[in-house]
Amino acid sequence: MEKDINKLQDIASQVRRDVIRMINIPASGHTGGSMGTADFFTAMYFNVMDFSSDNFTIDGNNEDLFFLSNGHVAPVWYSVLARSGYFPVEELKTLRLLGTRLQGHPTTKENLPGVRIASGSLGQGLSVACGAALSKKLNGDKKNVYVLMGDGEINEGQVWEAALFANARKVDNLIAFIDYNNLQIDGKVEDVMPLANLRAKWESFGWTVLETDGNDIAKFLDTVAEAKELTGKGNPVIVIMKTIMGKGVDFIENKHQWHGTAPNDEQVVAALAQLKETLGDF
Repeated sequence: MEKDINKLQDIASQVRRDVIRMINIPASGHTGGSMGTADFFTAMYFNVMDFSSDNFTIDGNNEDLFFLSNGHVAPVWYSVLARSGYFPVEELKTLRLLGTRLQGHPTTKENLPGVRIASGSLGQGLSVACGAALSKKLNGDKKNVYVLMGDGEINEGQVWEAALFANARKVDNLIAFIDYNNLQIDGKVEDVMPLANLRAKWESFGWTVLETDGNDIAKFLDTVAEAKELTGKGNPVIVIMKTIMGKGVDFIENKHQWHGTAPNDEQVVAALAQLKETLGDF
């Protein structure tokens, strides 16, 4: 197990390198949240989920499905999709460039393997995940559906409509995650729109709630294993996942200004000096 965790940590380090280099090329993109969720995406795609990157279909029958609701952290998702075989790693250098499949927010128009919904507009991912999960139940498909949301994103009312729906329809093959770094584009979440007792909120909506450290891969995997054990019991499951925005680079960590700021060439050098290259840069 320890060796597996070390391997996942090495992958996450490479993913963070990818994010820094990808966003520097067009001088545009969302660095902070992408860095903060690198451990989450690495654990999900290299340990948790059952999927076929060689035979991607929109329907995703008989495989786990993942939906990214807070689509602005697309760079980290693109890195992990490429590193897990959905498309060539070399394509990462085209982020946000004219004609690329790697748009600033994920889209389906470009037919990028791994992406099933466009998620530029916040607040919609949980609704889509509910529909996909219900579809699996109707089709007798035993795989799970996963969705990631941002903490600032859940200011959106549609999230809470979907939360009500999931409980009312017993969508119990759904595991949702909240990236809870307490920062959004304008500052601290508690200053912009306080979330108060987030656990109590979701419990009051009929969800089973777990909490974990999203930057500790071992703890995260233990929590996901617990969440999977709770599926099929009549209630949707949500994991409130504490993370550090910009995790891995000291001058980016915990600074909301890096929500949508791209590193310049000098900052790239400083950032990469703090991140181990493990799989080879693109």
